[in-house]
Amino acid sequence: MKNYEPVMSFGQETAETYDDELRGDEAAAVEFLKELANGGPALELAIGTGRIALPLAALGVRVDGIDISPAMVARLRAKQGGDQISVTMGDFSEVPVDGAYRLIYVVYNTLFNLLTQEEQVRCFENVAAHLTDDGSFVVEAFVPAYLYRLRDDQYVDAEAIGVDQVKLDVGRHDPVLQMLDESHILLTHEGVRLSPIVCRYAWPSELDLMARIGGLRLKERWAGWNRDPFNSTSRTHISIYGR
Repeated sequence: MKNYEPVMSFGQETAETYDDELRGDEAAAVEFLKELANGGPALELAIGTGRIALPLAALGVRVDGIDISPAMVARLRAKQGGDQISVTMGDFSEVPVDGAYRLIYVVYNTLFNLLTQEEQVRCFENVAAHLTDDGSFVVEAFVPAYLYRLRDDQYVDAEAIGVDQVKLDVGRHDPVLQMLDESHILLTHEGVRLSPIVCRYAWPSELDLMARIGGLRLKERWAGWNRDPFNSTSRTHISIYGR
């Protein structure tokens, strides 16, 4: 996507509506992460509006965060308890914080917002430098198998159709670069709103190798936050890395 920068996907307009349509698995994610934190502290990479961090903190886990978007962090600050969370502004791949954490996590495919393999490897290396010996690094991401079933490596999906608006998801896939250019398009009587995003996806096996480079290893892998078994039909994975 020409002239794209990741911060473009998380500006003021996105921040204002980001929490309007939750996925429904947030509570399960928080319980899963609380168990791994085992009292904390925890660090969320790309903390955003705090949809995971705030309920996790409410359960007694100290949560810090990193993010590149002032607008998303402002939404976090406006929520109850948001002023109690320490957030470092910056590139989460660099993990620009001090200290060590029992839990570091990145959810909702956000690791793929790092648009080169080099950046993704650097993230694993820097996470390892801030992880306690008994700590866990949790990655939630999609399995890219569905992209290889596309016709001509592109798609248009109707996400929602109503009398006053239509939501489309438009994507174009480059299997060589492992890049997905995507835009969520809202069509209304008032006009058109585009929400572009680009990701550089990786297969679970590639993430495992990145972890090895960073000095970590795969400890567990699940198909979801409820610990459903991961298999060849799984659309997403929850991967847990440690020393």
